[in-house]
Amino acid sequence: METKHYIPVGSENDFMLQLGKVIRLGERELAIFRTSDDLWFALDNKSPHPKGGPLSEAIVSGHYIYDPLYDWKIELSTGLVQAPDEGQVQVYPIRVVNGEVEVGA
Repeated sequence: METKHYIPVGSENDFMLQLGKVIRLGERELAIFRTSDDLWFALDNKSPHPKGGPLSEAIVSGHYIYDPLYDWKIELSTGLVQAPDEGQVQVYPIRVVNGEVEVGA
C-alpha cells in the first residue's frame, strides 16, 4: 500500500537527535524519533507490552529503541520487538521535505 497523503507535523528543528517526541494525528498519538545518523521514524506511542506505556521516552540506540518501562528492544524501521520478547508496534512512513517533517496517513 503506497501512502499518498502526508501530514506536516513540524519543522526539522523541532525534533532533537535521539529523543522521542509525541505528536497527534487525529485520534492517534505517535512517537517520532530522529537517530544520530539523521534517519527518521514514526511509531505508535504505545508499547506492545501487555501493560502498555509510552514509547516516546524510550532510549535510542542506533536504529533501535528500548522501551522505558520494560526494556524491550524494538527495531525502529519495522516496529518488531526483538527476541526473547515478542510483539510489534505500528510504524508509519515519514519524510522531510524542505525542512518540514511529514508523516504518512
